[in-house]
Amino acid sequence: MKIAIVGAGAVGGWLGVKLAAAGHEVSVLARGATLAALESAPWRLETADGAIEARVTASAEPAALGMQDLVVIAVKGPALGEVAPALAGLIGPDTIVVPAMNGVPWWFLLAGAGECGPTALASVDPDGAISAAVPLGSIVGSVVHVSASVPAPGVVRLKSGNRLVLGEPGGGTDRLAPVADMFAGAGIDVERSASIQKDIWYKLWGNMTMNPISALTGATCDLILDDGLLSGFVLRIMEEARAIGQRIGCAITERGEDRNEVTRRLGAFKTSMLQDAEAGRRMEIEQLLGAPQEIARKLGIETPNVDALLGLIRVFAAARAA
Repeated sequence: MKIAIVGAGAVGGWLGVKLAAAGHEVSVLARGATLAALESAPWRLETADGAIEARVTASAEPAALGMQDLVVIAVKGPALGEVAPALAGLIGPDTIVVPAMNGVPWWFLLAGAGECGPTALASVDPDGAISAAVPLGSIVGSVVHVSASVPAPGVVRLKSGNRLVLGEPGGGTDRLAPVADMFAGAGIDVERSASIQKDIWYKLWGNMTMNPISALTGATCDLILDDGLLSGFVLRIMEEARAIGQRIGCAITERGEDRNEVTRRLGAFKTSMLQDAEAGRRMEIEQLLGAPQEIARKLGIETPNVDALLGLIRVFAAARAA
């Protein structure tokens, strides 16, 4: 299969190296030091079981890569609007697109969800550029369960996890099976979802609080959950998200306290948003908080705690950029 990876970071590298090592024709849209590294040496994935290396074609120009059978979008949410125009040269009428990203994606409500009819999300696709570049009918949604980092350009270090949940928005076509089989054949632990929106919402339920609070405070998750005031704030946000989920077909029956115990068992770790804040990178604010708030407004649901955290992290980001 002819595959393009858009975003040669940790997730893109985890998937890209494994797919290339499995014999697929993999190309990468990259730039800067990463482009130089992939042009001169194999892409390298370091795991607890040893390293995997694979040669790929890398270019900064989509036209040089050509039309693809599969496009994996693995850029951070804030960058996708800028990248979207470049996707046109990669996506044909039969191309399948797998967005492998955090938070609520731009397509989340385009197929309708519960009480929300088909509608766009201005918070994550304000000018419609992403929807225009990626047809809804091409998408196979995903949820990534992996912890990885990029210690050097062209090198990805897998810390834990190897799981990829895949499902079609709204379901009903035959696109999922061959894509799931392809990833599984490359050594990825694949789970086929009957409701990918629900799986996305459940992951969001766990990280829409820890990520921004850790970025604001500089604290690891154990310190956040050990503080009674903050842990209470987290639970109130989770209850607001649960209420939204109930209305969009993404019901959550688990207690917030139980979900947070799962986080607590992970120990003193830095969230991806805290790492982005420390590195001066843009944070996935709208994907984690802006989109849930927008969905709540469409449904007439009040979210005072989500609103408070969203305002805090937006101002924090603006002050750092000033």
